[in-house]
Amino acid sequence: MEDSWASSEHVRLTMRANKRRDTEPELKLRSILHSRGLRFRVDCSPLKGVRSRADIVFSKAKIAVFVDGCFWHGCPEHFIMPKTNVEYWSAKIAKNKDRDIRVDRVMAQADWTVIHVWEHDDPAAAADLVERAWRSRTSRLYSS
Repeated sequence: MEDSWASSEHVRLTMRANKRRDTEPELKLRSILHSRGLRFRVDCSPLKGVRSRADIVFSKAKIAVFVDGCFWHGCPEHFIMPKTNVEYWSAKIAKNKDRDIRVDRVMAQADWTVIHVWEHDDPAAAADLVERAWRSRTSRLYSS
């Protein structure tokens, strides 16, 4: 088997079928934000030189929203370590968490607001959080 991370062909096919963008939680959040009149970019790198793509980006307001998957980002409530290839997956999830922290730090230094929501979060509550941040950032932009 060419993919050493997969313990079986079934696992390999299941993992490869995971979408990188336009997941159901992302679509729900985007739909609510759009219905509230907010306009944004989707699946793009918010900051030049940062190799990370945010799920939702408000460029002028400098807000990046990441809808984190429970498995890939090690959700404290829902992440379950696979029973096979534990060493690989432990390192992979730890690397993802470290990257998230690094990206957040670089973006904050560039005056970006970074919002992380879990895929299991209520989309309306997540939209409230994003909209509050957007209103706060845009009121500062246009009051100067």
